[in-house]
Amino acid sequence: MAMSEACFKVVKAGLLTTVQDAGRRGYLHAGVVASGVMDPFAYRISNLLVGNSDDAAVLEATMVGPTLLAERDQFISICGADLSATIQGRRVPLWASFRMRKGEQLSFGKPVDGVRAYIAVRGGIDVPKILGSRSTYLKGKLGGFNGRALQKGDSLCAGKISGAWLGHRLAASFVPSYKEKVVSLRVLLGPDKEMFTKEGINHFLSTYYKLTNASDRMGCRLTGAEIEHADKADILSDAVTFGTIQVPKNGQPIILLADRQTTGGYPRIAHVIDVDLQKLGQLKPGQEVRFKEIDIETAQKMASGHYNWLRWMRLSIDSTFGHIKIKNLSD
Repeated sequence: MAMSEACFKVVKAGLLTTVQDAGRRGYLHAGVVASGVMDPFAYRISNLLVGNSDDAAVLEATMVGPTLLAERDQFISICGADLSATIQGRRVPLWASFRMRKGEQLSFGKPVDGVRAYIAVRGGIDVPKILGSRSTYLKGKLGGFNGRALQKGDSLCAGKISGAWLGHRLAASFVPSYKEKVVSLRVLLGPDKEMFTKEGINHFLSTYYKLTNASDRMGCRLTGAEIEHADKADILSDAVTFGTIQVPKNGQPIILLADRQTTGGYPRIAHVIDVDLQKLGQLKPGQEVRFKEIDIETAQKMASGHYNWLRWMRLSIDSTFGHIKIKNLSD
């Protein structure tokens, strides 16, 4: 990446817009939260469409997106939730990259589907790396743009990549849907499944749970049929990660997300498989989920197929440079 240049002036900050990347790895032993994006798939595709590396920083907008003034000509992409994105009042394509001219304004309106949108700019959002990552951890005031969410008047920079670029679009068949009334999450049971009764496990796997308002980037609380513990409802603090499902004394599950703590003291009934983590970042309060158990071999095959597909997509774009051109919105 070459020297960075100003890319956006923040006109309105939106509800919660932060700089995020793939996360802060290798510091859990020191109590440092990983953070990173809430929807890994939308994040990766947004970077791929503008020719960025897999770990480039993007903007994660939640529910109500920001208003951003372009301070240079640049290619951007918007993936994930449909938050009614427009440039100069005209709707822009999602899951596609396109040119944004200097002086144009990107705005967002009413949320249509999903919760979080990812705005990638060619070159990647350029903020200092803290412990190897540009991700924002809000509670720790660490990383991102001065350790906080964006505010009106902020000026963002991005790297400048030499060479031409043409627009690309993700085929519609690969675009995830956020319209499901009930979201199915595939899980691996354990590692504390023996701490629950057979009836408790059955409730967990056979009933619907609803996402409550007590949810944030750290975790989402669910409400539904009580998951019964066989005895006690706590453990010696042990490892947790993105997708770990804990069950405290009240029998209501909690799914840990990007800003989860480094260890937890509630029994871990299951873990959401890697390929379904993208669904967690798009859940909204009131939405229902149900859990389906699969085995480790199936989960590994799914993960391998998913990451092989992502590698194929990158190679395809690199080798067919500019194979899909999208007309500039201001032409």
